[in-house]
Amino acid sequence: MIQEAMQDGCRLRPACVECGVSERTYRRWIQHGRVVEDKRPFVKRPVPSNKFTDEEREAILTACNQPEYASLPPSQIVPRLLDKGIYFGSESSFYRILRQHKQLNRRGRSRAPEQRHKPASFQANGPNEVWSWDITYMPTKVKGQFYYLYLFEDIYSRKLVGYEVYEDECGEKAAHLLHRCLFRESCVQRPLVLHSDNGAPMKSLTMKAKMEDLKITPSYNRPRVSNDNPYSEATFRTLKYRPEWPVSGFASLEEAREWVERFVCWYNNEHRHSGIKFITPSQRHNGEDVEILKNRKAVLNEARSKHPNRWSGQVRDCTPEGSVMLNPDRPKKEVA
Repeated sequence: MIQEAMQDGCRLRPACVECGVSERTYRRWIQHGRVVEDKRPFVKRPVPSNKFTDEEREAILTACNQPEYASLPPSQIVPRLLDKGIYFGSESSFYRILRQHKQLNRRGRSRAPEQRHKPASFQANGPNEVWSWDITYMPTKVKGQFYYLYLFEDIYSRKLVGYEVYEDECGEKAAHLLHRCLFRESCVQRPLVLHSDNGAPMKSLTMKAKMEDLKITPSYNRPRVSNDNPYSEATFRTLKYRPEWPVSGFASLEEAREWVERFVCWYNNEHRHSGIKFITPSQRHNGEDVEILKNRKAVLNEARSKHPNRWSGQVRDCTPEGSVMLNPDRPKKEVA
């Protein structure tokens, strides 16, 4: 393939990069203009000087299979042998030899460690495509007692599309609230991604059944990683740091619901959100942000034309925010 590319006019370096082969490897494989056989699998390699002998490997297996050590891991066997003045090898050597002989199996009732991968990335190009939701505590006058705020947010416009305050965390209540939110936004049976953490209400059977019935794609973050759900976390911070937030707690469920009602009204219709060029979430949700930002730019350009010496560069960026990514992939660094 590299030779065909070079015959068509390509240089050697980009052809090797495209095939994932270094130039040095290519030159080693080409002799007298012909591709030679890869001889690496047939090379006789010297035996490492520190390699265990067959007798030493058998001694390790015999020790591990003794009744007193049969139910212990190497991390427990090696120290006990050392206390008896015996040393066969390190823990890693024990693990390697046991693995080679298929004697390294997980035992016990605890779950095996799982590698947590980053959740899938989703892109929102308009409202009601990707939502994020979470539950947060709302303190009461009684120490240790809380109300629970259920909050659904559209990550494209940052609009709070659904909310309710309950006395407990419940998947069934969350499912009913989700259904109401979809009817309120007129997006029932439309493609929608709903992102949340791994809380009990989020992964309850009732909530999962409701999402499946409504054709909603679920998305969950990694445990104890708040960066996977930044939109809900940022909104909760804004909510709890409002000047009117009752630090001493709410006196009743009705008071908590009234406070949340006022907050949502302010957040959606009055709050200029820094993440969307200081447009209110409702304005962006309704598609009014383009015209508003266009008018802002016109005002700024007019002011700049009157006093150009007050601007060292261009006016404020009034370009509307584009698509919004949930859990975006980090850009790969180019290798020099």
